[in-house]
Amino acid sequence: MKATRRSLLLTCLAAVVALLVIACNTTSSQSPADGATATIRVGSKDFTEQFILGEMYALALENADIQVERKLNLGGTPVAQAALTSGEIDLYPEYTGTGLLTVLKLPASSDRQAVYETVVTEYERQFELTWLDPSPMNNTQALAMTRAKAEAMNITTISDMAAQASDLVLIGPPEFEVREDGLPGIQAAYGNFTLKDYKAVDSGLRYKGLVDGEADVVVAFGTDGEISAFDLVLLEDDQQLFPPYQVAPVVRQDVLEANPAIADALNAIAPLLTDEVMQTLNYEVSGNQREPSDVARDFLVSQGILAADS
Repeated sequence: MKATRRSLLLTCLAAVVALLVIACNTTSSQSPADGATATIRVGSKDFTEQFILGEMYALALENADIQVERKLNLGGTPVAQAALTSGEIDLYPEYTGTGLLTVLKLPASSDRQAVYETVVTEYERQFELTWLDPSPMNNTQALAMTRAKAEAMNITTISDMAAQASDLVLIGPPEFEVREDGLPGIQAAYGNFTLKDYKAVDSGLRYKGLVDGEADVVVAFGTDGEISAFDLVLLEDDQQLFPPYQVAPVVRQDVLEANPAIADALNAIAPLLTDEVMQTLNYEVSGNQREPSDVARDFLVSQGILAADS
């Protein structure tokens, strides 16, 4: 009888200990109701600009005494979005145009404010995600030329380029030649022009081909580091074909509500990121082969977000 009681007592004690362990683990892995922060997991997609932005976000949060786990280089948009909605990460940098077209699958628009307001509303409604303040930078698709060539041919807009297209070679990735939002889309919007040639190359070789004289126009993105490094001219999208791609942190609502200091820390960075600034920072990594973390830290120090000895 004593053995039975002892066995029963040990079983009860084991159950109590197990419940305490579960409770402790649950408390440590979730944000407490009083708003005290757990570790915030910062993600990014898988290219240079995203590495820099992810590091900036992480550094700014750490500077606000928020613990951070970096989960950068996750993959493309579907991977990053899935990680955010599943709770694998708590925030990452996203572009308004990508949110509109790729995630929400809504029609394109060239109105910056309308696009931002749409993604804010729909992300909140569909995913319980919050967009913080957008930066003025616009990483939209674009076409660019060397300054010498653009001035010699008096080309400043895509309409100007289309009018002289039969004398021009365009260089870019193979998929741009066939994608609806690539060359076919530009031709539809700008008068079904015909190029002298389209030179399809690996994406990493397109700027070299342009500056080496193998082409006259290059497929670009608005914040590519090579634009400022090679003093290229971005052609004005005068028919407003391309949607805006402003960057902003997208954060899980529950995490933001528990840790409101996230918004203050990250919104302080937003107005600092112009096209010219982002081009320079990107080239520090892609051209000068510096580490994204070093580039991000140096920039935040230069802007007074971080102390020099942080």
